[in-house]
Amino acid sequence: MRAREQRGRREERPSATGSRARLDQPRTGRPGLFRLPAWDPEAFGKLSERIARFLGTGRFIVWMTVVIIVWVLWNTVLPESARFDDYPFIFLTLVLSLQASYAAPLILLAQNRQDDRDRVNMEQDRARSDRNIADTEYLTREVAALRQGLGEVATRDFVRSELQSLLKELDERRESADTL
Repeated sequence: MRAREQRGRREERPSATGSRARLDQPRTGRPGLFRLPAWDPEAFGKLSERIARFLGTGRFIVWMTVVIIVWVLWNTVLPESARFDDYPFIFLTLVLSLQASYAAPLILLAQNRQDDRDRVNMEQDRARSDRNIADTEYLTREVAALRQGLGEVATRDFVRSELQSLLKELDERRESADTL
């Protein structure tokens, strides 16, 4: 019994580093030796779209061509002491491969973001189209109800013909009453 009490007292004491960790509450940070910086996926997505948009322009092609021409001329025309990448241009190949390896995922990320925007626009268009169809069906029902209502309404010609037939009937009754 005493051993349990002593163990309980030891557990209640705060540790040397401060208050003891509670197991009934979630941790606020990630465990580990170091923490990675927080990043905003939206900002990264916008940056990737800007890069992908630039990579798809003629300006990029022209600049890339100028850089490659200058690179090749530098490493072939200048004296050997000024050259930094000899004939097979291995370093140029490495740089172009590195550029392509970063460009491809950035372009894919930009395309995914565009697909998401297109999907949202398509859903909004579909909802708008559904509302337009519902409005059109409602107006169609209203026009049909008006037509039915107008079909039951007496027209001017019908009223005239009925009044004329009543006048004839009244005239006939007067004539028959006068003859009696």
